[in-house]
Amino acid sequence: MKLVILDGYCLNHGDLSWEPLTSQGEATVYDRTPYELIVPRMGDASIMITNKCRIDRSVIDALPALRYIGVLATGYDNIDVAYCKERGIAVSNIPAYSTESVVQAFFGLLIELYTGIGMHADTVREGEWSRASDYCYYKKQTHELFGKTLGIIGFGRIGRRIGEVAAAFGMEVLAYARHRRFEEKDFRYATLDELYAESDIISLNCPLTKENAGMINADSIAKMKPSAVIVNTARGGLINEAALADALNSGRIRGAALDVLAKEPAREDNPLLTARNVVITPHIAWATVEARSRLMRIAADNLAAYLEGRELNRI
Repeated sequence: MKLVILDGYCLNHGDLSWEPLTSQGEATVYDRTPYELIVPRMGDASIMITNKCRIDRSVIDALPALRYIGVLATGYDNIDVAYCKERGIAVSNIPAYSTESVVQAFFGLLIELYTGIGMHADTVREGEWSRASDYCYYKKQTHELFGKTLGIIGFGRIGRRIGEVAAAFGMEVLAYARHRRFEEKDFRYATLDELYAESDIISLNCPLTKENAGMINADSIAKMKPSAVIVNTARGGLINEAALADALNSGRIRGAALDVLAKEPAREDNPLLTARNVVITPHIAWATVEARSRLMRIAADNLAAYLEGRELNRI
């Protein structure tokens, strides 16, 4: 049984072992595979492991031996799942592996936005404190999280966990969700308009769909407080980036912290790269070594289940 890992670099750039997967077949591992090399690299392999490679009808039709696709992520919009089902190809994904990592990243982004800890540390490294006349200085206003209202759009595992941690900070929590899964205790469900109007901080934690693409736009921003900040650890396409850049540059809202952009890697002409009061990280909220190790283990379990004739995390 031949197994090909097409694009393994983001999961494992040398600090993990591929052994849980590669021990299950005759394996070949590639860091990256451009679209035109997917078919020749797969050859007659029956097992494909991929993260972001685009697997469409043309690729599937060119791989008659393909029987299983293991997605090294939760999202699978790069896979034509419907056609895979039609062709009898099993597809599995990795649910719920990065919750604690994303929650941690959310608060890291938010605290940087509210306090500028990293920015101030950079000024010290550059010698500004050594040259200062006073025992302290601050380059921007800093703020407390205590007492602020956090509005969470998308209240699944990650959104709920963010709400729990926010409550420990003494924050008020509003939640918007299409399906209300949790009993209201330390939070309150709200409509989107209520959430936009009342929140000091807005956290995006929902999947990207055709219905919510660009939901953060000039119209929704107009409903927010001028002191509001937006944190996005979900999908870049939830935000109209030109509208957000305009709002930041004009002072219509106070700030934004983003781990994701609509096009990744970031394009040099993305207006958010030069916008005022924005913190951007390169899609790393999920990528702690603990979360990546968990992902590797679940991917191996998914494959082992398939080889044993069982379904595990099957899409």
